[in-house]
Order: sequence, then structure tokens, then C-alpha cells
Amino acid sequence: MKNIAIFASGSGSNAEVIVRHFQDSDLARIAMIVTDNKDAGVIERIKPFGIRVKIISPQQLSDGSLIESLTLAKIDLIVLAGFLRLIPKDMIEAFPQRIINIHPSLLPDYGGKGMYGMHVHRAVVENEEEESGITIHYVDENFDEGEIIFQDTVEVLEDDTPEDLAYKVQQLEHRHYPDVIEWVLTQLDL
Repeated sequence: MKNIAIFASGSGSNAEVIVRHFQDSDLARIAMIVTDNKDAGVIERIKPFGIRVKIISPQQLSDGSLIESLTLAKIDLIVLAGFLRLIPKDMIEAFPQRIINIHPSLLPDYGGKGMYGMHVHRAVVENEEEESGITIHYVDENFDEGEIIFQDTVEVLEDDTPEDLAYKVQQLEHRHYPDVIEWVLTQLDL
């Protein structure tokens, strides 16, 4: 049984979908939720599942103490689900090819620092793109530049608002992220 840590900063809708997906799994379990936001919606959303929630400071992310906690918890895979901080290089080195992220656009377009959530959808609509989608990728030391694992697209209609696009993209996230996580777990050489 493999152990997953989900990192989330916001409402936690993807985290909840992932938790539900692995609830009765023989492959993996969600061992902990890590958040850098003491007011994150993910904390309340996850309560009914009885999963440990670890609230961290920016210092814990950068000083190595979080790596120690994850190692002690025997975490095999770190899944970013709306986690907005840059993952430090020492954590990437401690978990090589074992940290993945989901991004609400077709990378490399609309990625990088500050490009998350509605910022992405607004930019896509303002630029009159014909499609958008999701990208699931391995995490490296730069925002949204790691090796791409999976992408899927949605059509952007002429009258779509950023909110319409956000809804369509979130449906893709919920449909695909748990399955891609499963695939990544089967690729781990532990």
C-alpha cells in the first residue's frame, strides 16, 4: 500500500475527489493533507474522512522539516492540488519524479508564477483562445515547467466567461487526476 500526501492551499475540491477515489483502494491511501493556509477550505472538506491535516509555515517548507515529516510518514507520492507555493529544490531531490501537479491550462501556455485559478481562465478568454484544458506534470524547481504526464482539452466557446471555463476545466480535473495519479503510482520504482 502506497502513501499519498496531498498539498492544497484552497477549497480542496480536487483533494476531495482524490480522497474519495482512493477510499477503498488496494493500491494507495491518502496519508495526509498538507496546507500552507490555516483558513483553507480543504481543512473542513476533508474532516469527514478522518485524514491527518498538517498546516505548515513557509519556513517549514523551506527548512527541511517538512521533508522529515513526509519521510517519517513514509510518503511515496506528493500530489499538488491547488498548492500555490513553489516546491523547494531539496524537496524535489528528496522525492525525485514523485511530486506531481495539475494546472488549469495547456502548458506551456498560461503557466508560471501567478498563473493559477481564475487568473489563467481570464487570460485564456481575453486572448480568445479556441481551447483550453488541463496539464498534469511532474514538478521541478520552476513553476509549471516539469515534464508533462497528461493533457486534455475543452473547447472555449465565443460567449464563455472565465467562470464558464473554470467550470469546464474543473470537470476535466475531477475526471482525470485520480486516474493519472494511479498510473503514476504504478510507475514508481520503490
